[in-house]
Amino acid sequence: MKGALRLVYPPQCLCCGAPVGQEGGLCPACWREAEFIQASCCSRCGVPLPGDGLSDEVDAAAGLLVCDDCLAVQRPWLRGRAALVYRGTGRKLALMLKHGDRLDLAPALGDWVARAALPLVRPEMLVVPVPLHLRRLLKRKYNQAEMLSRAVARAHALPHEPRLLRRIRHTPMQDHGSAGDRFANLDGALAVPARMAPRVQGRAVLLVDDVMASGATLAAAAEALRAAGSGPVSVVVLARAVKDT
Repeated sequence: MKGALRLVYPPQCLCCGAPVGQEGGLCPACWREAEFIQASCCSRCGVPLPGDGLSDEVDAAAGLLVCDDCLAVQRPWLRGRAALVYRGTGRKLALMLKHGDRLDLAPALGDWVARAALPLVRPEMLVVPVPLHLRRLLKRKYNQAEMLSRAVARAHALPHEPRLLRRIRHTPMQDHGSAGDRFANLDGALAVPARMAPRVQGRAVLLVDDVMASGATLAAAAEALRAAGSGPVSVVVLARAVKDT
């Protein structure tokens, strides 16, 4: 049956729809524009580091590479990873999932995020998506972070807690403004409901989102988890924004 379906509906590139050899793949053109983040990256935020990363600072306590931004800004999470750089194919796919109603992308993109998360996984850690405010959820109909986090939890056989965090204040989109504006925008916007607090007590948490730019949204989420008594928090995203060089 699958063979017959492929004759009628051959696999298509996730990004542009061109024919490809297998489901969930990219065509050569989109592959060239897809910047998958490899081992040489900041251990805190997942941003790719040039070359072998030896020119960047090393966290002496952990023996991990840390970028300049994470040296300057205290992150309320322990470690972070990203699957792709947020430009080229990575940006297109993130926007298609977030704003283009391309829910069919979630399984493949979720698998990419799950692979990126592998160094962060601990036994029995909770997988938690960054939540949307109810107003935005009603408009969009789905939370793209939750779709990715579900795939991550499934891939690593971890408990999925999509209701552990809640947005208690509606905030403007984070697409514009300075880093300071973004952090101020999210201040106090997320919380762990009192009835959910016992589920997070002392538990390691893996936070999942679609894109990290300044890290303000993930910081607000991590701070809310820590305030509720969580154990160490790590973060993973589909795409990591980088500074223009």
